[in-house]
Amino acid sequence: MQRTSGDSTQVRHSRSSLEVELSAQASQTVGFRPAKQPDIFARLTATQRNRVVARGVYLHLSEGETLFAQGERHRGIYLVEHGLVRTFYTSPAGREITLAYWQSGNIVGTPQIFSTDVNQWSGIATTKTGVLFFRSEDLLQLIERNPAFAVGLVEALEFKGKCLSALVQMLGTRSVAERLAMLLHNLAELHGIKEKDGIALGQPFTHEVLAQMVGASRQWVTMTLDRMRNEGLIRTGKGRTVILQPQKMTDIRSSAVQNFPPAGARRKTRKPSFNRVRMTQAVGRKR
Repeated sequence: MQRTSGDSTQVRHSRSSLEVELSAQASQTVGFRPAKQPDIFARLTATQRNRVVARGVYLHLSEGETLFAQGERHRGIYLVEHGLVRTFYTSPAGREITLAYWQSGNIVGTPQIFSTDVNQWSGIATTKTGVLFFRSEDLLQLIERNPAFAVGLVEALEFKGKCLSALVQMLGTRSVAERLAMLLHNLAELHGIKEKDGIALGQPFTHEVLAQMVGASRQWVTMTLDRMRNEGLIRTGKGRTVILQPQKMTDIRSSAVQNFPPAGARRKTRKPSFNRVRMTQAVGRKR
């Protein structure tokens, strides 16, 4: 990890590669990233922005390099300047669940800001990434001196809180098939590359990564993607998944999801007819 001074850094806030406005229905059903994080510098003047950036330390990360680790002492937050950061939680048994992938303009290292408690989860760079690191003590001083920056930071934290709330709700109330459909729709909005016949998702969104994000096994995700492909919803190959009908992904919960039962799911048993119930009761009385 290479460090450089923050005063010469211009922090860019790029948009996702696919600029599509989510419909009202999609914004309610897609769980992982309901919208884009507000720009924490939006309320600042150019002079104020330069003063804030000057308090940061620029870090260069290689692919796979850890930015912060679960269980280690929290030191501050990071503003993603370019690249991609994956945040994930590791259970005591060693199982990982991916919380989100964060692009340019997003802050990571929360929910703590000033606390010196341990990190609640980990963050790693999934490609060459640059971040601006702000120590907790520096953030406290910046907030005390600059209310506009404080408001921008609160707005960003509110956004992240909504993201985590939506993730918990989805994991707790949706079937795995529904989660996968929602995830594909959401990833297409944020990370997809538009092609002639659909929206393509490549690295780092492999079957293994998708499984970590929906809380399922890689085999189950592969099986479900195969069924989606047979339904004409997606096309797979060469390490990519092309979503052919993005608008239908949010409708799977009401129609196509019935065609994607979890592996090993038991079939519903038929409800006994009224006559069969009466016959059983009669036999029981005779005995």
